[in-house]
Parts: sequence; structure tokens; C-alpha cells
Amino acid sequence: MARQRTQVAIVGAGPAGLLLGHLLHLAGVETVILERQSRAYVEARIRAGVLEQGTVDLLDEANLGARMRREGLPHGGFDLAYDGVRHRIDLAELTGGKRVMVYGQTELTKDLGDARAAAGSPTIYEAADVSIHGADSDAPILRYRSGGAEHEIACDFIAACDGSHGIGRRSIPAAELKTFERVYPFGWLGILAEVPPCSHELIYARHERGFALASMRSPARSRYYIQCPVDERLEDWPDERIWAELKLRLGPEAAAAMTIGPSIEKSIAPLRSFVAEPMRWGRLFLAGDAAHIVPPTGAKGLNLAVSDVRLLSRACVAFYKSGQSAGIDGYSQACLARVWKAVRFSWWMTQLMHKFGDNESFEARVQGAELSYLFGSRAASQALAENYVGLPF
Repeated sequence: MARQRTQVAIVGAGPAGLLLGHLLHLAGVETVILERQSRAYVEARIRAGVLEQGTVDLLDEANLGARMRREGLPHGGFDLAYDGVRHRIDLAELTGGKRVMVYGQTELTKDLGDARAAAGSPTIYEAADVSIHGADSDAPILRYRSGGAEHEIACDFIAACDGSHGIGRRSIPAAELKTFERVYPFGWLGILAEVPPCSHELIYARHERGFALASMRSPARSRYYIQCPVDERLEDWPDERIWAELKLRLGPEAAAAMTIGPSIEKSIAPLRSFVAEPMRWGRLFLAGDAAHIVPPTGAKGLNLAVSDVRLLSRACVAFYKSGQSAGIDGYSQACLARVWKAVRFSWWMTQLMHKFGDNESFEARVQGAELSYLFGSRAASQALAENYVGLPF
């Protein structure tokens, strides 16, 4: 068996794992990243694209923001649509100048992968049968297969950035883990098309037929979503039906500005909220989707992963540079304090904008009252804006 040694072993080469590796590299901490998929597969995954102000600032601080600044789309607000009326949430005005950046996770992952390759830091793609051993000891070990051979990595710490179905969380004994979950009775049907967006900012629409979102990845690439039953079949949704539904739900103004074209990607994603506690067991740390999932309504998933990684990188650097363990010991508590606030916001946005039951239901009446209050109250709009641009790290 081939053996090697590193300081921090990272499982998962998505944005969380790559960003953690980069931040530790900048501080002189050695890392090895294991990823079960190929780099091409990881970089081709279509994911979220709204970055909080704190995420943008961290990428700039880590010298990772050059292409984001050139090609990303800074947004100072977004629209909420209800009952034929669009109301703009002016993020910059309500938060003292803070904004969000629309920059696809696919592009960010490419930037992070390029930075790691340029640094010469090892990333082992297509690592099979990854397993974690001794995480509750002072000498944790990762084992995996690659190139037909067995390998072992000895390390000080293991960071599981391997998503909700990865080995990281499954390596924590069930008796040590508490989980919380809310499964929503619908999904998002998403479509990606090489057409200009119908609006220069995002539109979140609450319609009697269900939720819709108009988003974008660039000035020439649009991303749209509609609420649908979670058991719907993609073959029942040809492009023509999707475009017609979008025009109806987003309203006449958006419909008039909408450019229609063939989809280049189409999928249905279920929605759920999930949190695992604690996010640390011995020398094993969970980060990103390995520890928590939020519905995409509030644009928090990727940003929560970034805040986890920021805390974990600083904790590791303090441990290696000065022997301080306070950050390591307090990692889970510090992360979860922010995680639960983001979970609350995402749940609230989902409850507010989606159709639950029929249009004469109690929920529908409460949604109407909430949106009416939101449209007329600066305090309510400010609370929404503060959460949307991101609470302090």
C-alpha cells in the first residue's frame, strides 16, 4: 500500500474543498484533496450562482476574484413579483452599499481548480472507495484506491467537503450525530438557455400557479426555474411548455422582454432543509453540504459552504502557527450559529414565495399579507436585504 503524509486531508474537490485547500496553501499549511469524480465532471456541474458580499470579499482577499470581477454581474437589488405587481428590493440602499455577485458556481470551481494546479498542490481525482479511519484519535487516516492500487494518507485533520451523500458525515457514529430535516412537497424545474435574460436583475415571483424565478449566468445565458411537483417527469416538460409557464408566472413585463431559445440543460431538483450537529467529531470536520442543505430560494447553499471554510481555515492556521486550539474546538458552534440563521431565512423565503395547497388556503392568505407588508415596510425590506446580501461571517 502506498503511503503519504499531509497536515490536512480534504475530501471533495468542489468549491468548498478547493477553497479550503487554497486558503490553507496561502498560509503554508499542507493539504491533499481527494475527489471521486473527474475534474471535468466536477467543473461541469450546474449549480447556484449568487455570491454574498462576504463571499466576494473573501475571494478578493485570497487573490481569486480577478475573473469574477471581469465576468461576474454585480447586482444591487432584485424584484419580488406578486399579483401582477413587481417590487424592487434595493439591496445597496437598504444595507449601506452591500451587493451580491452573479457568478456561476461552475466558473468559480474552474477558478479554484486552476489556482490549485498553479500552486502545485496535490488533488487526486477519481479516487475510489475513500474511507476515513481513526477520526476520533490523534492520528486519522484516509484510505482510497487509485490507478488500481491501494493508498493511505496520514494526517492531522480531515475536512469532509464531500456533499450530502459523501463519506464524511457517514463516518460519524449515529449516536454522536443529531439531524434536523424539512422536506418540501415540491421541486424546482430548472432550464438553462443561451438567451439574454428578461431582466437585468433577478425576479422572484409568487403566482397562483406556483413560484417562478428569472435568473442568469451572463448577459447571454439565462437560468429560469418554476415550482413543480417533485415527482414530475422531465419528458412531460418540453421547452415550449416551460417558456409558456414562465411567461405566465413571471408576468407581462417579463414576458414581453423574454427571449426564447432551446434549453442546454434541464433538471428537476427536490427542495429540503437539513442540518447535522455537531459539525466536528474528533479530528473530522464537516463543511458545506456535508453538514447542511438549504432550499435555493435564499441563495445560501454555496455561501454557507464558504463561511464554513473560512472559519475552518482560520482555525487550522491558528493551530499550526501558534498552537491555539480555540478555533478548532469552537468550529462547530461558530458555524452552526450562522447556519441556522441562513436555514431560517431560506425556509422563510420558501414559505413566502411558493404555492402551498390551493389559492383559497390559509397559507395563501398569509403569504398575501406578508408580501403586502413587505412591499410597504422599509423595516421588513431591510431585514430581507440584510439576510440576502449575507449576515456577517
